[in-house]
Amino acid sequence: MKNLIGLFSAAVIGGLTVLLFSSKTPTIHADKIVEQVIQPSNAKYIANTNSQPSIDFTFAAEQTVNSVVHVKTEYASSGSPTYFDPFDFFFGEGGGYQPKMPAMASGSGVVISADGYIVTNNHVIADADKISITLNNNKTYKAELIGKDPTTDIALLKISATELSYVPYGNSDDVKIGAWVLAVGNPFNLTSTVTAGIVSAKGRDINILNDAKGNTAIESFIQTDAAVNPGNSGGALVDTKGKLVGINTAIKSNTGSFTGYSFAVPVNIVRKVVDDLLEYGVVQRGYIGVSIRNIDSEFASEKHLSTTQGVYISEVLDTGAADEAGLETGDVITKIGNTEVSNIPELQEQVGSFRPGDEIIVTVNRNEREIEYPVTLKNKNGNTKLYKREFTKLNEVLGGEFRPASDIEKQKLKISSGLKVKTITSGKLRSAGIKEGFIITKIDKTSINSYEQMARILESKKGGVLIEGIYQNGMKAYYGFGI
Repeated sequence: MKNLIGLFSAAVIGGLTVLLFSSKTPTIHADKIVEQVIQPSNAKYIANTNSQPSIDFTFAAEQTVNSVVHVKTEYASSGSPTYFDPFDFFFGEGGGYQPKMPAMASGSGVVISADGYIVTNNHVIADADKISITLNNNKTYKAELIGKDPTTDIALLKISATELSYVPYGNSDDVKIGAWVLAVGNPFNLTSTVTAGIVSAKGRDINILNDAKGNTAIESFIQTDAAVNPGNSGGALVDTKGKLVGINTAIKSNTGSFTGYSFAVPVNIVRKVVDDLLEYGVVQRGYIGVSIRNIDSEFASEKHLSTTQGVYISEVLDTGAADEAGLETGDVITKIGNTEVSNIPELQEQVGSFRPGDEIIVTVNRNEREIEYPVTLKNKNGNTKLYKREFTKLNEVLGGEFRPASDIEKQKLKISSGLKVKTITSGKLRSAGIKEGFIITKIDKTSINSYEQMARILESKKGGVLIEGIYQNGMKAYYGFGI
């Protein structure tokens, strides 16, 4: 997966403190964007002097502008609460020291319910101490952060208001390349601003969301040529019926301003994230349990594949969902359910709309034969349970992902129980010296068989913890750390 960060500067287009700006918005001449236009529902056509039709987007705009809000964030100043002002020292009465003003930033958000739930980008509100919302009618409210998901760059806010105008969900799977869309934002608190364009591509991966904690992002952006500029992050991408099809997130730019393309998180991902945050406090990610790669002509020739369409399975993970379902290394995934997938972003987008425990139909090409497999998705810990925030938070503290030791591993290492550390990120496990592949057999002399059992022990524990276990080469080890 190529790293395109260098080509996508200012990918995070919100969260900028604004001092000076121009209030002029460039005019989009829709009739000059394409040569032929297919009439969308609810969009009007008006004759022009060139005898070519122009599109009237007023219906979609009227359905949206009052539902897109301005998001302002404040951040406490670090270090000393004051700074030295030489002008005040010589000419003022403050002795030279002035209080520091809190840093501020801003972006946009979309009202998705009449009772005050608002979706924005995670990067707009990340690490903020205070969040406020200004509606299109200039009313301002204090916002509560309900939850966030850095892996999709989506955050959910709540304000104490009722009978709000909101944007209804559309279906991003139904969005077609070439379709007209509107980008609606509330930048710089100018009230809502609308621009128009077409969908240029789908399933775009621009590699901006993967984080240092090792969390795998879902990047399957809708690419459009609707003008989006700083302050529009978290705004709405809507179809001509005024339905939400995406949340504007990033731009392609070498200057920090819009120069051609913008990118939006598909609404089907947004809807799943919002539902999970409301019900569980965290996002429930389902995994097939495979290592995958895209297919190009060279790789297809090397592996004697007849097509470059689909996602190649380079490894089936032991005891994962795919392993239990019967998928094999060398299979090419071509469909999830009834939806064709041509690359990794499209595959991640489709799987990302399901939770652990959900059964999906995965179609693979194996030796030129199309085979369907029912696959029951698992979570990071190798089971189908849905964990609430407190369990997920433990993963972050420990800095690892886990799965039960397989029967083969138990037999080989002559152990009766164990929880294998699949991956290590920053956290207590790494600090203690534990390596990937270590199998935890006991915690404080209690045998461990599952993640739930470990979580119960550690959640109720205060002070030091002794972990016993064994590595794949048979070496036993003991580690201790504080909770």
